[in-house]
Amino acid sequence: MTEIAETAPDFTLPRDGGGEITLSGLYPKPVVLFFYPRDDTPGCTNEAIAFTGLKSEFDAAGIAVFGISKDTLAKHDKFRDKHGLQVALLSDADSDVCERYAVWKEKSMYGKKFLGIERTTFLIDGTGRIARVWNKVKVPGHAEEVLEAARAL
Repeated sequence: MTEIAETAPDFTLPRDGGGEITLSGLYPKPVVLFFYPRDDTPGCTNEAIAFTGLKSEFDAAGIAVFGISKDTLAKHDKFRDKHGLQVALLSDADSDVCERYAVWKEKSMYGKKFLGIERTTFLIDGTGRIARVWNKVKVPGHAEEVLEAARAL
């Protein structure tokens, strides 16, 4: 389990629109990572739209925001364009980063068990330490709560 005050696991992942993001290359900027199950599903769409709606406030506070799922870059690009998303979406196709952040978990739906991403958000301070973790995120009001916590760093 990835815990508060631990060093956030570093990674380099491809992003929507091309290029790569390396977590450690963003410091000393604080970073928000929101892990979500799948592009273009209702909860994931609402979460990405909420973070997009606050992007200018995150930017003004000097905070980088990234969404991470296992979806392909092509799906990310389609998702971004369909909903006018402005937060960068990273593709963890092999689930390595999801596993290192302990968000790749056994889930259950309609009596069937499967592995998937548990909606989780991490706030990482400018030194690379995990400052806050939100597990089993409920989307309404979440982006606002994350912005408030990030501003308090």
